[in-house]
Amino acid sequence: MTKPKYIRKSEQVDIMLIGEGTYPFIRGGVSSWIYQLIIGLNNFTFGLVFIGSQSKNYSEILYDLPENLVHIECHYLFDQVNLNPKKRKGCPYAMQVIDDLHESFQQGTSNKKINYDAIFEGNFLQESMPYEDFMFGELSWEFIKKKYYQNANTVPFQEYFWSIRNMHQPIWLLDNILKKLPIMKVVHSPSTGYAGYLSATISQVYNVPFLLTEHGIYTRERKIDMMTAKWLEIDRPAIFSRPDQDDYLKNLWVGFFQKIGEISYCKASKVLSLFNAARDIQITLGAPAYKSEVIANGIDIDFYGKLIEKRADKIPPIIGLIGRIVSIKDIHTFIRAIRVATTKLPEVQGWLIGPLDEDEKYVLECKSMVKVLKLENNIKFLGFQNIHEILPQLGLTTLTSISEGMPLVILESFAAGIPCIATDVGSCRELIQGGIDDEDVKFGCAGKVFSIANANEIGKSYVQYLTDKKLWASAQAAGLARVKKYYNKTLFLAKYRQLYVDAINKKESL
Repeated sequence: MTKPKYIRKSEQVDIMLIGEGTYPFIRGGVSSWIYQLIIGLNNFTFGLVFIGSQSKNYSEILYDLPENLVHIECHYLFDQVNLNPKKRKGCPYAMQVIDDLHESFQQGTSNKKINYDAIFEGNFLQESMPYEDFMFGELSWEFIKKKYYQNANTVPFQEYFWSIRNMHQPIWLLDNILKKLPIMKVVHSPSTGYAGYLSATISQVYNVPFLLTEHGIYTRERKIDMMTAKWLEIDRPAIFSRPDQDDYLKNLWVGFFQKIGEISYCKASKVLSLFNAARDIQITLGAPAYKSEVIANGIDIDFYGKLIEKRADKIPPIIGLIGRIVSIKDIHTFIRAIRVATTKLPEVQGWLIGPLDEDEKYVLECKSMVKVLKLENNIKFLGFQNIHEILPQLGLTTLTSISEGMPLVILESFAAGIPCIATDVGSCRELIQGGIDDEDVKFGCAGKVFSIANANEIGKSYVQYLTDKKLWASAQAAGLARVKKYYNKTLFLAKYRQLYVDAINKKESL
């Protein structure tokens, strides 16, 4: 297995965070949330297990490392593993457990009851099904062939073989991480997926409370990724194509993430979400209702409030999309919306404010689209910027995403006195229109929400808010009132402090 890279090392921590593709190497909402949690609760010591795809994709540390973050180790799920192939038979019992689990990944068998504990019992992955057995065992080879002929024989076998290997390989790496972890009092993951699975395993093996905070709904986001992916492009005449089998591998990956999500929900002491609609989705995906709780994000109201003083009296004709330039943010719709807005407001500017290196191919697509639509003078790719310097320059912020959790950028915009136009995903409607209670609704609308990919109406709305000072001021007031009442950092930190204290006390009483 790939050796872990230790940035900091400690023998013991209070809270062990398990992050998948987040802090401190990736900027964005979840990373900011982790950083805020660590610095805001400095009476606890934190550790971090960073899980990434390949080490080559992560280099520079992009955040400060607080003093109370005393342990950081990094693991990469898809780095090359050097093994010496040897003929092996394998364990029939272990293969049956894997077979049952694999069957449950398939679409249409998602309700099949699986004995998850079998995978956690004793040293299942070291003794009953070691990694070498999975990679080189005769039973493993027969298993892969059987599933291929049953379900995907119109897919090239090479595609199928490596998909199965890539899907399962990280499970052994995650299990291997357990051996050298520091002593901890609580394990906390901001997602299901691989991070949630590892947290569930840690909780089971070391008998520590497991807190799960799901920012976006991981299973749904992976489904979007898989269903829009182009990694399964098979060239053959359409007459021989069977869509149910063409999509088999994608559906299998979706089922895989759904099942390891269920394991996370099953093993977690608390299942936390950021807003009520997300909690409802978690329950439909298998989270026990009695474990679930909503804790909204919070921000430093006073800090962002000072930015209002830096604003010009006139509404700047500038719309900022603050976020990663990736397909799930649907930058194409933003570009088309700016094109619509230019027909009424030629001087309008659309600023894309966020990292340009996460999906370089998509960035090139977006830049090409800007050129084709002759918007070079209207749209700027600014890359990562100091948001505190950018916010006072904006007339509006926007999100055109096809999936979100509770975007911190909307809360930051409101606290800085800026209305927001967003798509109706995640908590965007609740943030913009209100919905926590009657008082929240009475504050009014802090912008507008639209259906996904509705570039025409979004573009018209940009013009409406930038040219109607009364409407803009009303939205600004609503956003300020809402964020001060419901999304204060002090309240957010107090709730997590109590959760940690309760979890630690429970652990110490065992």
